[in-house]
Amino acid sequence: QASRMGSFQAPLFIAMTQELLTPFRLGALDLRNRVVMAPLTRCRCDNPGYVPTEMMARYYAQRASAGLIISEGTIVSPQARGYPFTPGIWSAEQVAGWRLVTDAVHEKGGLIVCQLWHCGRLSLPEFHDGQPPVAPSAVNPNWKMFSTTGHPETVTPHALTRDEIKAIVGDFRRGAANAMAAGFDGIEIHSSNGYLFHQFFSHQSNQRDDEYGGSHENRARFFREVLDAVGEVMPLDRVGFRLNPMLNHFHGITVDEDTVPMWEHVVRIANGYGLAYLHLTEPLSPKQVANTPGTLLDVGAHFRPIATMPIISNGALDQAKGEARLAANLCDAVAYGMAWIANPDLVERFRRGAPLNEPDRDTFYQGGEKGYLDYPTLAA
Repeated sequence: QASRMGSFQAPLFIAMTQELLTPFRLGALDLRNRVVMAPLTRCRCDNPGYVPTEMMARYYAQRASAGLIISEGTIVSPQARGYPFTPGIWSAEQVAGWRLVTDAVHEKGGLIVCQLWHCGRLSLPEFHDGQPPVAPSAVNPNWKMFSTTGHPETVTPHALTRDEIKAIVGDFRRGAANAMAAGFDGIEIHSSNGYLFHQFFSHQSNQRDDEYGGSHENRARFFREVLDAVGEVMPLDRVGFRLNPMLNHFHGITVDEDTVPMWEHVVRIANGYGLAYLHLTEPLSPKQVANTPGTLLDVGAHFRPIATMPIISNGALDQAKGEARLAANLCDAVAYGMAWIANPDLVERFRRGAPLNEPDRDTFYQGGEKGYLDYPTLAA
């Protein structure tokens, strides 16, 4: 049965016009190519203050040929933590650490924005002095989390009060201001993948009966308040946000009949702010859309006519699929994840049609330089 939004069939073979290598403007950001480095958690901040390090500066500088680098998820406060050794952006020391990174990227002619992150209920008491994490409502996602102690189960979170929500809005405002002070070219708000914004958006995780729950407008109120606050400290044409509408049965949230209307509402709100871009993730596998009401076969095709801002497309795409999406006008730039982990010279490999290194999954989160700084370039 046809879906409500139709399907997009990438051609088996495309003329390699290399649109990926052409410049494009996202809001205030002039990209020298359309090959974006997706946000990639690497857990390399293994120091007491979760401060970005000189090793991280080298890692990002190696990949500065990207049209745009979106940093790994960067937590806006200690309360926002959900994983070990992820960097923060609330302290002066963290700002100084990030300045090492942004300077290194800029010296290579690159652009980098900071992805601001709050994990909400996707966290563990071990990160919060034994206290439960926070969420819109006291609903346990029943998910196993990555931790230095193994893979513990989540707990029932603390339901945020109105004042606590206002404080988190302030944390994002401070995170945006600190990102600009650290030399970032902008920010991306991580508003998807089951984390705090998504927890507000979904009626499964948001069971509030106040102005933050119930209707689409109420469930999007936190998002709107954060955009308002961020706009007080930086130009909104340097702000992007990320959505993953079809991430199904993941992090305790399932796609249902309310998912698409809610995400449409969020995008229409964002349209009114003149943001730099919308970062959309396509389903990574058929399992993610299995048993989904009104199965969405192509996220970009659905949201392209709704969004008034440029779109970055992401989701297990290779060079040919990325070129096909650009040719079909489904996006304006393409974000790659694991390809950037293993190929610091990904743009040059695309330019030459060269083979790609394979990523070593065992080193994604283990810390240290192995699997982080030692992938060979074509020149090497």
